Amino acid sequence: MPFGSAGLALLKKSEGFRNKIYRDPAGIPTIGYGHRVLPSESFPDGIDEAQASQLLAQDIGIAEKAVLKLVKVAITQGQFDALVDFVYNLGPNRLAASTLLRDLNIGRYDAAAEQLLMWDHVGTKEVAGLKARREAEFHLWHNPLLRAEVISWA
Repeated sequence: MPFGSAGLALLKKSEGFRNKIYRDPAGIPTIGYGHRVLPSESFPDGIDEAQASQLLAQDIGIAEKAVLKLVKVAITQGQFDALVDFVYNLGPNRLAASTLLRDLNIGRYDAAAEQLLMWDHVGTKEVAGLKARREAEFHLWHNPLLRAEVISWA
């Protein structure tokens, strides 16, 4: 099951579009819709939205694969979208080492959702944008309209 339209809307709203390289709150060079600029990449003239959408699709694909590899229980579309957004924002290693994933993989869905809300800091500082994003992921996780389809690994 691919990343859904509700997840994509959340991701694009959270990241915003920037056509020039900037540093995100963690100081990472970023461009487009939150694409982390790789050492091999150069964007001296910036990018347009079409290029940003290509980078976004590639990065979403990486996040989707990470979620599919790490999650061992059945999840809904809303839960999948929330996790893909989380991984897109923080990277697969953060999910892999998280209490969120441990709770989820033992079937503690509500506890896992609560763990999303814990990831709103850069260092020791709470970041309003991250807090809003995690709350939006939490609501996406619990969205009754996105519960009909279930991804199952059983």
